[in-house]
Amino acid sequence: MTDSDSPPYHQDNPTDGHYGRRRVLGTAAGVVGCAGLCAASWPFLDSLNGPHSAKGRQTTFEPLDIDLSNLAPGSHRQLTWGNLPVAVTHRTKEQIKALTQPTLLAQLRDPTSRSRQQPADCRNPWRSLVPDYGVYVGICTHLGCVTRFRNLENDPPAGGFFCGCHGSWFDGAGRVLKNVPAAYNLPVPPATLLAPTMLRLGRSAADPAFTMASIERM
Repeated sequence: MTDSDSPPYHQDNPTDGHYGRRRVLGTAAGVVGCAGLCAASWPFLDSLNGPHSAKGRQTTFEPLDIDLSNLAPGSHRQLTWGNLPVAVTHRTKEQIKALTQPTLLAQLRDPTSRSRQQPADCRNPWRSLVPDYGVYVGICTHLGCVTRFRNLENDPPAGGFFCGCHGSWFDGAGRVLKNVPAAYNLPVPPATLLAPTMLRLGRSAADPAFTMASIERM
């Protein structure tokens, strides 16, 4: 068969009614396929956000009194305030000293707490009202997963908070380390020390304008 004997190459004709129907069906199939893919992907994408991401965040809370008298040095306690996990730590003298060491400060993204993640009376090396006790909202500032206090040999000095979702680390004062997904220090709730071992969450006596809604990133 010569080239002249070959059947002519068929080309879609925009004026052909079949052509229009094929275009409509092709477009519809593409839209349905994309919608199905998006629907199937959404649970996975949503799972990357922690349970305390900004979309469901509580910002107003009733005062909560915390008795610190039975918290031994070097130990910590997990409690819930509203819908937020809160970690309370009682530091040893060695842990307090470690929080000011240059070797640790060099590892921190925001060692002087420039971001408004705490009331003014907690903008210090311990990010707390007194060096002995620390109170931190245990929510990773990356995507809202719950952090856990760790006091292991290979942790940052003075212990630290670890996010198991994406691997962010915070030191014993809740300050975020460099080169991790989180970019902000852990939030510090407003509080007042009623007695040496009695703390009330909900209001900062020195910074009364600061509320949980004031926190830059949670």
